[in-house]
Amino acid sequence: MLRLGMLKRRSNRKEILRQLAQGYLNQRRAEEKKKDFVIGSDDKERHHRKKGCIRQLESRFGEVLVDRIGYRGVGLNSVFPLDSELNLPPNKYSHGLQDEIAQLVAVESFDETLESLERQGGGILPKRQLQEVAADLAQDFDEFYEQPLEPPEEGERILVITADGKGVSMHNQDLRPATRLEAEKAVDKKKMRLQPGEKRGYKRMATVVSVYEVEPNQRTPEQILNLNGETKPKSPVPSSKRVWAEITEGMGVAIEQGFEEAIRRDPQQQMKWVVLIDGQTELIRQVQETAKKFQVEVTITQDLIHVIEYLWKAVHVLHPDNKVKQEEWIRDRVYSMLHSNAQNVASGLRRAATRRKLDQKKRKSVDTAANYIENNQERLQYHESLEQGFPIATGVIEGACRHLVKDRMDITGARWRLKSADAVLKLRSLKVSGDLKKYLRFHFWKEKIRNYAWDANNDVCSTVA
Repeated sequence: MLRLGMLKRRSNRKEILRQLAQGYLNQRRAEEKKKDFVIGSDDKERHHRKKGCIRQLESRFGEVLVDRIGYRGVGLNSVFPLDSELNLPPNKYSHGLQDEIAQLVAVESFDETLESLERQGGGILPKRQLQEVAADLAQDFDEFYEQPLEPPEEGERILVITADGKGVSMHNQDLRPATRLEAEKAVDKKKMRLQPGEKRGYKRMATVVSVYEVEPNQRTPEQILNLNGETKPKSPVPSSKRVWAEITEGMGVAIEQGFEEAIRRDPQQQMKWVVLIDGQTELIRQVQETAKKFQVEVTITQDLIHVIEYLWKAVHVLHPDNKVKQEEWIRDRVYSMLHSNAQNVASGLRRAATRRKLDQKKRKSVDTAANYIENNQERLQYHESLEQGFPIATGVIEGACRHLVKDRMDITGARWRLKSADAVLKLRSLKVSGDLKKYLRFHFWKEKIRNYAWDANNDVCSTVA
């Protein structure tokens, strides 16, 4: 009974709000001034005036009716000045409702979004239309981030670009060609169990990029490892952090977007630029080529945590049953890495494997670690990075991959179409970056320009709840 009463009160509030919205629209109709003629986007005059042109509009509080005057001419489409004044969308869903949809879709699944709207008592629309509205909402994403920014703050700052990849489960028709081919070759699970480590090829890789600013944080290897009683200074909090995921285009496009965002923030390169990545070969190549293309000076650093993961795989072979020895061994190698002695660590790994006369199978993880360190040592100059106060770990982008992509896109059983996945990732990126409200104002203003270009006063933008 208590729950039923709460639902009834909520429904009554929504109906009151719907009636208020309807009353506002009725008042706007009563105040609408008659015009002798209206010129449409085709630059032709429309002299025939018709009253009582009514359209339905689904608001956050339920359906309302918009009564306005229409102007038309022979063989010409009708024009409605009040639609322009109210900036009504081409579809039947109000901008207030679209705002609510953007907030919900960025966090919840489409089904959960529909349930949330239903619980609120207004804004009823089918799932397919919900997906289309979400796609329309995201269409001005790139242009929003092309707007100029204020000059960077005074004081020494570090500008960080970081990137990683995260797979999104897709329907086969929206996979990239090579992945689609792998998916077609995948084992049919109905006929046979997948082998250990075997995965179906139905994921499309999204490149996650983040650009942020941070104050320099000088520290020593001893502080990093808490040696000799030294403790690591408190890490500064990243600021002006923007995170996004690119799934429609390849990795190269996403990396270029990251550099373009950095240039937008710091066109004169007054800050020191750092690119933080893991050891993925293609990612390294794309970063190097993009830095050369834009002719900017960057320090490319590979994540220390990834190096440590390789070392752990090696120590489990070299000291398989001695956890104390493993900890000591790891600490000594990390200490050397932090002093930029990558070559010595790699050589030591190979010597240790030789001394223990490991067979080829056991030696594989040791050689893999040694090769990784040796091949990437130019990007493992941690001592210099620590002295300049640069970050040396990719925690920001690792967290972004989980929060931005996995937590929303990796819902159990979910498989995406490319258009919907791209829209949701863009809206979620805006929300995570703290830009969603500003973006929606920008998007609704751009919509008015697109839909009502014939209106000389189309820079005045209002919305309906």
